[in-house]
Amino acid sequence: MSELKRVAKTFIGYAKRPDLYPELGRKIIKNIFNRKSAFRGKEKTAEWAKSKAVSQEVVIQNLFGIKMQSFSEIFPSELKESSQKEKDCPIKMGGAGALELIYYSCEFAEAKNSVETGVAYGWSSLAALLSLEKRNGTLYSSDMPYLGQDGDQYVGCIVPEKLKKNWKLFRHADKESLPKIFAENETFDVVHYDSDKSYEGRTWAYNELYKHLRKGGVFLSDDIGDNSAYQDFCEKNNIETSVVEFEGKFVGIFVK
Repeated sequence: MSELKRVAKTFIGYAKRPDLYPELGRKIIKNIFNRKSAFRGKEKTAEWAKSKAVSQEVVIQNLFGIKMQSFSEIFPSELKESSQKEKDCPIKMGGAGALELIYYSCEFAEAKNSVETGVAYGWSSLAALLSLEKRNGTLYSSDMPYLGQDGDQYVGCIVPEKLKKNWKLFRHADKESLPKIFAENETFDVVHYDSDKSYEGRTWAYNELYKHLRKGGVFLSDDIGDNSAYQDFCEKNNIETSVVEFEGKFVGIFVK
């Protein structure tokens, strides 16, 4: 699909969904006035993240006191089944990410309630749910409809049916989904951010998620090297964060 066709299809998709008009307005403003904000402070944070970065295994041992096993060792059948579902999916979405980091964050926090932004295939959802189901916990997920391609029905497609009883999926932008999630549950054991990449979007969501994270809970954010929003958030709140380098990108993580 050409870029022009994708943009046109996205706009038509928004036009058919009045409930998404607030996000459409934000996107128009961002693309006209705030296009550079996606990369604000990127060079500064790239150097900062590189200076702090270690592996998943090191962070899981140092932060949680747990010796890491790979996801393929712990859940070989689930990984095989979900990998096949991704292969069978007719559209391309985001990759799997740092599954062990998400899973062990939930294990360490003995999570009963977790919230994430960004779902795509559902790999991060799978990692969290495999821990949460042990305690009959609930994962609350926020993800925008995929309006630019015929793939909206595939969001979360790799999550097994048996885990969906512990999953609540909200299909709006974070600024609409998160207030609804917080109205259902006020306090969370783990929060995981992986959605709007803009500086403003991250800053807003970080503050909201942090307010609803219990003391002793775990905060994670993917792709923190895109701009300086995560570094600035941690410095403003005097947070000592760890940084994980995973497949050439950086993940921020700390215990509140």
